[in-house]
Amino acid sequence: MNWGYKIVLVYLVFISGMLFMAFKSSEQDIELVTEDYYAKELVYQQKIDEIKRTASLSKPIEVNFNQQILTITFPDDFAAKKIKGSVTLYCPSNKKMDIQRSFDSNEKKVVVMIAATKRGLHYIKLSWSAEGISYYFEKKIII
Repeated sequence: MNWGYKIVLVYLVFISGMLFMAFKSSEQDIELVTEDYYAKELVYQQKIDEIKRTASLSKPIEVNFNQQILTITFPDDFAAKKIKGSVTLYCPSNKKMDIQRSFDSNEKKVVVMIAATKRGLHYIKLSWSAEGISYYFEKKIII
């Protein structure tokens, strides 16, 4: 086999490899993290301000997950204040496993029931307000 045939063979192997990779990548299921990511990006400064307010609390937020019960304990800054918010368990690998619950409480401790069938890595995204001031907290957990 002379060198001309070897060059053609290399080109054919390269082209067939590229076609194979293009075909395999077209079969992948690609999901956006959020549907309206551009609109959420525009209001992200509000989220940064909420995170700073949360960091300035006297104690950090305590989040515990045991069996099917998610317990959120707020610091003493929220004693005798009406707390209203939502908790989202965001699963980065599958949006069908995302869980969102709302809560409304006058106590520092909030208990949320979560189905135990949603196992895996989740991010707890806790957003709440008290006396007109909004806060945001995020933590990684494995259920």
